[in-house]
Amino acid sequence: MADSDWRQQTYLVRCEWGPVGAARVAGDGAVVVVDVLSFSTSVSVLVERGTAVVPAPWRDGRAASLARDHDADLAVGRREVTDASPWSLSPAALRRAPATPRLVLPSPNGSAIAAASTGVVVAACLRNATAVGRWLRSQGYGADRAVSVIAAGERWPDGSLRPALEDLLGAGAVIAALSAVSLSPEAAAAAALYDAMTPASVADAVRACASGQELAASGFGEDVDIAVEIDQSGVVPVLLDGIFRQAR
Repeated sequence: MADSDWRQQTYLVRCEWGPVGAARVAGDGAVVVVDVLSFSTSVSVLVERGTAVVPAPWRDGRAASLARDHDADLAVGRREVTDASPWSLSPAALRRAPATPRLVLPSPNGSAIAAASTGVVVAACLRNATAVGRWLRSQGYGADRAVSVIAAGERWPDGSLRPALEDLLGAGAVIAALSAVSLSPEAAAAAALYDAMTPASVADAVRACASGQELAASGFGEDVDIAVEIDQSGVVPVLLDGIFRQAR
């Protein structure tokens, strides 16, 4: 198979999974990162509050160094939140925490894809999918400019990609909102899945899927509740010079 076939290059709207998929299909247009539980949802919550978000693909000293370079606070692990470090990848914790001007947000999935992508990079989730789709359309993406919608997925214990239903639904929501014609079969299938469901059934599916159940069982069910605030946000976080801010 030719490399162009793998990249879905004959279509203006493409859909793939994870960092490897992003590297394959992106490169000549916009990239939409969809990590519903919880990077993209966290970015939407933060940008709504006026926080500039710096994605970091690591959770080690490099993230701390990045925070120093940007004069930013650093998000910690969900179970490492303290009064001194109240920010984490938990959308619920971010809503409770004091607003901060800049935050480095480590994430092995969504952040890694965002940090490695070039060109116009947008963070999308179920909360802002329609707003993102409409903004992309207003910029010509899906009409005469390419857009690659990347479902981040999760990781199995061996580090391999685990496709995640919540990210497939989030990707489908963005693609459906684009109202584009030139969809790859992968993009069309994601949009068709989302269009076949109601907002209530999407929310139920995310709560009941493996990722939603895992978070709820770990005591973070509120994060799932925020993630399924479907189309309750009009924010469009766009990555510029390595920082997510509201699109202008």
